[in-house]
Amino acid sequence: MRRLVVSILLLLLMAARMPAFAQQAAPPAAAADSVVATALADLGSGDYDRIRHGVSALAFSGDDRALAIIEALDAGTLYVRADHKLFLKSPSGAILDAATGKAAPDVMASGLHEVRVNNPVRSAMDAALGSLRLLSPDAATRTKAAEAVFHSHDPRALPTLEKAIARETNAAARRRETQARAAVVLFIPATPLPARLAAIATLRARGDLDARSLLDSLHNQPPEAAAAAHTAVAAIDRSLALWGVVQSIYFGISLGSVLLLAAAGLAITFGVMGVINMAHGEMVMIGAYTTFLVQQAIRAHWPDLFGASLIIAIPAAFLVSGAVGVVIERTLIRFLYGRPLETLLATWGLSLILQQGVRTMFGPTNQDVGTPAWMRGSIDVGGLSLTLNRLYIIVFAIAVLFALMAALRYTALGLRMRAVTQNRRMAAAMGIRTPWIDALTFGLGSGVAGIAGVALSQIDNVSPNLGQNYIIDSFMVVVFGGVGNLWGTAVAALTLGVVNKFLEPVAGAVLGKIVVLVLLILFIQRRPRGMFPLKGRAAEA
Repeated sequence: MRRLVVSILLLLLMAARMPAFAQQAAPPAAAADSVVATALADLGSGDYDRIRHGVSALAFSGDDRALAIIEALDAGTLYVRADHKLFLKSPSGAILDAATGKAAPDVMASGLHEVRVNNPVRSAMDAALGSLRLLSPDAATRTKAAEAVFHSHDPRALPTLEKAIARETNAAARRRETQARAAVVLFIPATPLPARLAAIATLRARGDLDARSLLDSLHNQPPEAAAAAHTAVAAIDRSLALWGVVQSIYFGISLGSVLLLAAAGLAITFGVMGVINMAHGEMVMIGAYTTFLVQQAIRAHWPDLFGASLIIAIPAAFLVSGAVGVVIERTLIRFLYGRPLETLLATWGLSLILQQGVRTMFGPTNQDVGTPAWMRGSIDVGGLSLTLNRLYIIVFAIAVLFALMAALRYTALGLRMRAVTQNRRMAAAMGIRTPWIDALTFGLGSGVAGIAGVALSQIDNVSPNLGQNYIIDSFMVVVFGGVGNLWGTAVAALTLGVVNKFLEPVAGAVLGKIVVLVLLILFIQRRPRGMFPLKGRAAEA
């Protein structure tokens, strides 16, 4: 009986205290609502500091509406009314109450104003979105979110980050999330020393400029952690210096491939005909404008084929520039053989005429030549970033070089061109029609220049002055490599490209070109016919 009475009394006591328990459980939800309400009030205040604080508070409030509100602010679709109440505009154009997410059909868009942001607010948004998107189902989104947390290293993101790492299945995303966690824990004062040392090792393994900057910014660390950070910074500096050399070599090869494309046609015409064609750069320009016209036609009539627009533009640019080259040779150049000064002046004047003609047809401003999706982005290999557009141009230049060499070696036109190059009089005596070989050679060289214009349209401005940026460098490549020798042209282009890229950081772009020109002049003093001179009775005469 006594036990029964005690049990009844305990039950009555618990029942009496139940409201108290409910009151104790209620404050967290009420507090969360209060945090969200305060954050929304800050967002609608119009004060940049309060807006930034509101973004951070909302991001780490745990509220389900946080991501939608901050994404709307980032997209410019978060609006405030005169009474500081916030509204969202959905993709369909409907107005939604930001606090509840419900439709607000009675709210007029004319009475709303976009919430303005500045750079500090954008930084806060990036950090907030990074934390909120860590649990996204898309691996690329999680990777990007982890990178945002790495740069913000906000300690409040640590719980979400730990949860993301625990459930991560993508190797690249897990690596970025682990690096972001290392960046975060280094800025938490209570982090124990072993965890700090492990985080420093993680950032050292990352080894890029961002990791170096973060390690270099650490202050008030324990002596062991400070020493480890200093050692890691020194190691990253050595690694970055080595990768910088490799990156310069890549940029030099990229520049060399551009010079090779621009100079290959000139090497053919100059080698076979001995013509100093100052209008060769305009053949490059014509190829670039042909690419522009091809893309305009595809955009207007066959938009689904835009990804193949550059592939379609290659034969079109070759034919258009080649046809223009044949017309130039037949109407102008053939009357000036054996008169190099007059040829130089005539082709220079022709280049001005072509430039002005393009200005009249298309205007003096740059034309928009789009880049297909498969040529965008980059490939990261260690500390080396290989941009896809330049990587494709390198491969394209190699393909053009081997195609030209095959054409010169295995086709009838190539055989006749080599015969005329080595001994023009003997070739004529053997029945080769040297005037037509000259015309076709000039057309082939101009067509190759047009192909170069297709490639250059992806890395340079398509304007009437496009060709002028490459004509001098093209002549330098041809003279340095050996007139008429494609192997020499390729070696010279790559050599000058790499040398230019190593000289530019030291001497500057202009002085670097002057140094290259002086070195080239000194080289020609020793080897007047270039590195790989042509052989033959006429060539050696």
